[in-house]
Amino acid sequence: MAIVNSIFTWLMKKRIHQIELFMKYPYDVQEEWFHTLIDSAENTEWGRKYDYKTILTPHLYQERIPIQNYDSLKPYIERMLNGEQNILWPSDIKWFAKSSGTTSDRSKFIPVSEESLEECHFKGGKDMLSIYCNNRPDNQMFTGKGLVLGGSHQVNQLNEDCFYGDLSAVLIKNLPIWAEYYRTPDMSIALMDNYEIKMDRMAEATIQENVTSISGVPTWTIVLAKKVLELTGKNNLLEVWPNLELYVHGAVNFAPYREQFKQLIPSNDMYYLETYNASEGFFGIQDQDNSEEMLLMLDYGIFYEFVPMENICQENPKALLLGEVELNKNYAIVISTNGGLWRYMIGDTVQFTSLAPYRIKITGRTKHFINAFGEEVIIDNAEQALTKACAETGAEIKDYTAGPIYFKGENAGGHEWIIEFDRQPNDFEKFIDVMDQTLREINSDYDAKRFKDMALCRPKVHNAAPNTFYNWLKAKDKLGGQHKVPRLANERKYLDDILEMMKSKI
Repeated sequence: MAIVNSIFTWLMKKRIHQIELFMKYPYDVQEEWFHTLIDSAENTEWGRKYDYKTILTPHLYQERIPIQNYDSLKPYIERMLNGEQNILWPSDIKWFAKSSGTTSDRSKFIPVSEESLEECHFKGGKDMLSIYCNNRPDNQMFTGKGLVLGGSHQVNQLNEDCFYGDLSAVLIKNLPIWAEYYRTPDMSIALMDNYEIKMDRMAEATIQENVTSISGVPTWTIVLAKKVLELTGKNNLLEVWPNLELYVHGAVNFAPYREQFKQLIPSNDMYYLETYNASEGFFGIQDQDNSEEMLLMLDYGIFYEFVPMENICQENPKALLLGEVELNKNYAIVISTNGGLWRYMIGDTVQFTSLAPYRIKITGRTKHFINAFGEEVIIDNAEQALTKACAETGAEIKDYTAGPIYFKGENAGGHEWIIEFDRQPNDFEKFIDVMDQTLREINSDYDAKRFKDMALCRPKVHNAAPNTFYNWLKAKDKLGGQHKVPRLANERKYLDDILEMMKSKI
């Protein structure tokens, strides 16, 4: 196995030279992909509608095609789901990644072409390993297996030619044979629908394996880890898997979970690697082991644009090209892809932390923020405040959500939080004060509204009972996969729903 590990590590490191190429020539690479995408789709129905043959520059492209969202592309996608081809992309589309993004009932079916599988998602997976092997040349990852927490949906058949499932399910079903050999548990368990049974089965199936890496959303990884420790009677995961060296995570901010992982995996040598992989594409990889920024991957068949958040409410907001963005400003991402998404706003917001090369951090969602009083609190603000409050009160957070308290009579407004702790703060009131004060320090709009409680009062925080959010997701039939608790909302729909459930438990 050591020889095989050395060969795989050598192969993976070879890709680094290509990564360095797009880091050095970002505009050339993006320009080339722009022309490739436009040329490829010029004879599709969409390409004929917008006369792609005469689009010669990105600026002309921006002028001619309005920014899209799922609703505007839905009529085209529904026809593709029924088996029609050459609608948005020329190659046959047989796979669709089912995504909810939030706990809303509406599902999105994102087309996954053969090109987007190979040139984007799988390439991203290989690059992730390349970066890891380059940063840790003495790794032993390929001497064991990678534990992968699959999605919550089996691959389902729509008709003779079309299939859908969570992105992870679609990827697992299309993995090459060699990759399947290095993965655990087997497909029948990884793609189970029932997450409660699945966690038990995954724990039982993997405790005897030599697991060297784990990939999964932090919340579900912690649930699995506790099942494993419960089954084995061990104190931490290294007692179960002594060769564990890498944890790959994404989908949610890792900061609130970091302390829990240090307890689950008590090793200073454990490598944590964040990826930015969504149903719509693979966008970023944490390429430095001493930084939480992610390198924006520019050669995956995706052409990027960025809408400044202050323009987001305009009917067809002006989008910036890569060379026009600035540091530390919030942008909504707009993508055109080799899966047939054109000027598609994915709903995520990012900030650039570096422009040479282009590195980003995810700051939230275009719809997940609180701005009921002009305070513009985004998820990144909330995560920083909660991390500081946890550090100062010895707390560990499992889940949370927050929304506005509207003005009522003479009373000022405010923010209402529901927080479920894995470890309770040693001083709950201090936790609230530190969170509030940190928000004031990092967000001047919030601070202005909090001045003398004139517009915003001190936050109201509910200390939720264990498994509150788990039970809520279960009641909504949204356990597992990409379903996440909405962290922030500009209205009270989720907040009131969970509070009502909490009252009924009393």
